Amino acid sequence: MKLLQKTSSKKVLTPILGLAILAPSMIPSTTYAAESVQVKSVEFVGMAAPSTPQEMAQVYSGASLHVTYTDGTVKSFPLTYKTLFKSDESINGTIAGVAIDKSGKPIMDTSVASNPVPFVSDAPDSNSLFQIEGAAPTAKGGNPLALLTHYEYITANNSGSSAYGLVPASMSLTTIDQNKSTGELAATDLKKVDFSGVDGLWIPCNGSLTPWNTHLSSEEYDADAREYEADPTKTYIGPFAKAWNQDDKAVGNPYANGYIPEVTVNADQTTTVVKHYSMGRFSHEIARVAPDMKTVIFGDDGGNTMLFMYVADTAKDLSSGTLYAAKWNQVSDDNGGMANLQWIPIGHATDAEIKSYIDKGLKFSDLFETADKDTEGFTKIKTYPSGKVEWLKVKPGMEKAAAFLEARRYGAILGATSEFNKMEGVAVNAKDNKFYIAMSYAEKSMEKDAKGSDPTDDIQIKKVKAGVTYELSLGGDQKDRDGHAINSDYVPTVMKGLVVGKDLANADSKGNMAVEDLIANPDNLSYSEELRTLFIGEDSGLHANNFVWAYNIDTHKLSRILSVPSGAEATGLQAVDNLNGFNYIMSNLQHPGDEMILPEPLKGQVDAIISQNFDNKKAGSVGYISGIPTFSQMIEWKDSDKSLSVLRDEAEAHGAAVKWNDADRSVTVTKGSHKLQVKINDGSAVIDGKTVQLPYSARIENEKTMISSSVLASFLNQ
Repeated sequence: MKLLQKTSSKKVLTPILGLAILAPSMIPSTTYAAESVQVKSVEFVGMAAPSTPQEMAQVYSGASLHVTYTDGTVKSFPLTYKTLFKSDESINGTIAGVAIDKSGKPIMDTSVASNPVPFVSDAPDSNSLFQIEGAAPTAKGGNPLALLTHYEYITANNSGSSAYGLVPASMSLTTIDQNKSTGELAATDLKKVDFSGVDGLWIPCNGSLTPWNTHLSSEEYDADAREYEADPTKTYIGPFAKAWNQDDKAVGNPYANGYIPEVTVNADQTTTVVKHYSMGRFSHEIARVAPDMKTVIFGDDGGNTMLFMYVADTAKDLSSGTLYAAKWNQVSDDNGGMANLQWIPIGHATDAEIKSYIDKGLKFSDLFETADKDTEGFTKIKTYPSGKVEWLKVKPGMEKAAAFLEARRYGAILGATSEFNKMEGVAVNAKDNKFYIAMSYAEKSMEKDAKGSDPTDDIQIKKVKAGVTYELSLGGDQKDRDGHAINSDYVPTVMKGLVVGKDLANADSKGNMAVEDLIANPDNLSYSEELRTLFIGEDSGLHANNFVWAYNIDTHKLSRILSVPSGAEATGLQAVDNLNGFNYIMSNLQHPGDEMILPEPLKGQVDAIISQNFDNKKAGSVGYISGIPTFSQMIEWKDSDKSLSVLRDEAEAHGAAVKWNDADRSVTVTKGSHKLQVKINDGSAVIDGKTVQLPYSARIENEKTMISSSVLASFLNQ
């Protein structure tokens, strides 16, 4: 619940978190003036799915934020998508997505011998937008902000062959100018972040901003050290090491990567990077820190993965702590399933301890004995990255090394559940004590084992190929499986499906294999405490276009707020609340046109436009959704050109007549001798025979025509 805002000469108080509607009797009379207009409620109003080849080939938002005020008026604030830069663009001489070696030099793509070019990523992912205390002003004179962005991989080399995983990934630090009046963002400088001190950066997917203003990166799809030891050519370790060191004789180490890097940005725009080896090695999709600043929940991407929790010894210091893995104790198989969670301690370690094992060059065979059938003393398990049934026994004295270098295998030996599938984004709701986790494809290892061949079958949910976003309830005073107290008040205790997609038996006319107006394959998650909204980005092979959704956790309304080009993934999702008085939703797109499921001839039409828009499909895009007002701005912008009003309601309240013409989708408003005419999706209106440009095109929302508040007010009050 939130308090409604007090206004006085357009000065407003910061509201308490929440969006619940308050009855007048609940407003403290000593604080609020009776005549002031307040914000009563807000909601996102979604946009239709793209329907034309042009729409399917671009990134855009046609959504809005509706604000209902206590005087009964409703205003709509249109959302727009703004591109900061494409991944192949150069900013102050540095290509944003260029891959670099350990010396900071571009890694060259020589697949076309006559035309060597730098490897450049088309796959921007995680964003962290934030302010650094003491940073110098930008040349534009706005607020200086920092933006850290992942470049997850390179889809193809210059000859068109796959380059996935073969080239070290990278991260950029962009200096952002925030216009102090409008809030508009602009990139003014860009540098590559130096990972030379931590063995490079391996497939960084999602990431998060910590409560203490550092960035937690990720390294997903940990290479199988067992497979690498048997045949080094079966993993990306060799090509990665050769490219990183620029040495064809370089030999890699699978245990050197697969962790959480933490990046600190300094006031002079330099960065420092550490890897947190004590957080365990697995397929790190993301690490999200709880409000206590020491409890961390992870996404573990892949098949047969595990839900991990880390509790640091000291708040704001992730260099030492205890790692836990969850046991899923199922309660229901409906709606993505529900379970009580039991936490199994994996072990306690410091970063330095685990790094010492890596530096010693420990191999898989140094940690485990193996068997090829049920054998006394060996435990039968099945985990990612192997995905095969294995019989393992930890060698004496190697328990800690196994626990952190092979966290999933070790956890499975201890009895933790290793049956999650495509565990992706994580978000935290501080007020309600909730975590949210996206399971992109809730199938396969999460279904009942019909053959009875797997070592365990803890998760037995009904298949949802379109995926599920789960809610995890948190509690304190919890004990682990061994009866020891867990030193955290943010321990997940119950996990249940919250936002669920719906599969289609047959493809629709666009090729969709999941219902278009529901989520499909949720990936990135971010939560706005101010708006009480969970934002969900898709990485779907079941939707013709991937979307970003807004899910109100109080009303459970799901609204589509962004569409990215067909074949692209929506990435880099970050809800930014009230940064110097402005709200943003950071959102990128990667590999446009790469994974299209559209039928022909539509596919060919869309593909041609995507190639024009995104440099022959070699560029991803970094940007943000703008137009979301803060609570203060909802009052300040009520009748400005930044808002839209319900045309009929406002006009009739002022005694005007309103007529809708269905033939050309136009509206005519008549008041006395004055007449206003406007067409839906037209950027202009005609007032008394004269054309007037509109700040935003008129649109239909919730079956009502919306028009610029300032233009309508000017017409009605003349």
